[in-house]
Amino acid sequence: MGREEVGSSEAGGREKGCIPANDSAGNSKNERKSNDLKPLYAQSDRSRELEEPVTERWRSDTRRDYARVIHSPAFRRLQGKTQLFPGHESDFFRNRLTHSLEVAQIAESIAYMLNEQHDYFKDNPIDTTLCALAGLVHDLGHPPFGHNGEHALDDKMRAYGGFEGNAQTFRILSRLEKKKRSLNGDDIDDRLGLNLTYRSLASILKYDREIPNIREESDGLVKGYYSDDAELVSRVKLSVAPDFKESGGFKTIECAIMDLADDIAYSTYDLEDSLKAGFLTPASILSSDQRLLERVAEKVGRSIETSVDSQDVLDVFFEIFQDIATGGAQDSSPELAVFNIVKGFEQSRGISENGYLRTELTSQLVGEFISGVRLKFNDNFPNLSKVYLEKGVRRKVETLKNYTFEATIFSTRLKVAEYRGYEVVSRIFEALAGPKGYLLMPDDVRGLWLQFEANASARMRVVCDFVAGMTDRYALEFYARLHSDNPQSIFKPI
Repeated sequence: MGREEVGSSEAGGREKGCIPANDSAGNSKNERKSNDLKPLYAQSDRSRELEEPVTERWRSDTRRDYARVIHSPAFRRLQGKTQLFPGHESDFFRNRLTHSLEVAQIAESIAYMLNEQHDYFKDNPIDTTLCALAGLVHDLGHPPFGHNGEHALDDKMRAYGGFEGNAQTFRILSRLEKKKRSLNGDDIDDRLGLNLTYRSLASILKYDREIPNIREESDGLVKGYYSDDAELVSRVKLSVAPDFKESGGFKTIECAIMDLADDIAYSTYDLEDSLKAGFLTPASILSSDQRLLERVAEKVGRSIETSVDSQDVLDVFFEIFQDIATGGAQDSSPELAVFNIVKGFEQSRGISENGYLRTELTSQLVGEFISGVRLKFNDNFPNLSKVYLEKGVRRKVETLKNYTFEATIFSTRLKVAEYRGYEVVSRIFEALAGPKGYLLMPDDVRGLWLQFEANASARMRVVCDFVAGMTDRYALEFYARLHSDNPQSIFKPI
């Protein structure tokens, strides 16, 4: 999107100033003026694989991309994919769609804050719509049944380029969605997905790494982009940052903002859902098994590259529950605060029935975490400037994120559901990849599979794309058609 469009739509007419800084508060001491540096957006950002005439001058390229995402089937399917708890358990719990909406809103808030606080962005405002777009699409590539579905598909694709959620998101936007096709009739595969601008595609390139085509059985899941998409990724990088040479370091500021917003939403709202479900309570957290606390401490320590022990983990929750119980009053000891809140939860049969406390908890945490965002400005490439969380806030986010994961994802109840998800995805893939498996596919998928007659890897990718696009419920229905004693009606479309 053009610089003038961003300024006029988001933060036009603001006073010019100096670049903010790289000190502990995230401000830059560089005295160069913002108009001496590269603009945040350039004409080349607007490039697309297929150039399109601009017929609606009342909206920017980013707004067009945003609309395409909102109206896409891949975005709608997020409502049928699990975030933490299976969707059929309750309409209250978040799914991938509601999670993505929350990430988009938090990303916008971070962008607005940076535009307000830092001098360069007052003159060259971050496109808040682009940050929201990145938040909306960041989970499009997640397969049914979350990470277990991801591991199942990666195991099946280990010799064919692998599978990974972020790489699949890029593939969905640039190839799988049925919006545009190439004008080159000689291409066997002419799909262009939503044909988004290169800057929009760059906003979801979290990992600047090509996934190997073939990996050993012992190799773990690799985050990055597929080798099939490497040429397009190169064109995106060349268009967004033409002179950037650093290997493995390409990440736009919008992508970095989205990544932080995802961590903030994940750490906060998965905790809220766990409290609502009764999986966690303040009392159970504060009396956690020592082995659980040590696992969490180890993960947090690796993440923040600082030694963390089990007491550090507990201290985070003492602080959180003190704020809820006392409203942040300074004259209450942590011990008294914890006693008060646990007693209050017991009297009302737990926080699971107290929506006011849950709302206060999440509101306070999200506000605190957004306020903890810091900037490391890149003088040479402002569009690749880094955003990060202040050390204390990051420790808190990582503690909440890893504790919820360890305490819920590894619980017996969720592990049973996850095992079933791995089994369902694996067996569907095996059936479709078999000698006559293409006959089980929908007509359009079957046609694509037949098109790649001489390319086994491409055929396996067609199977993978089809399975990855399934919602949890659709996957269970498809599995029932293949293996259940009471299959679906043949008159219900595949």
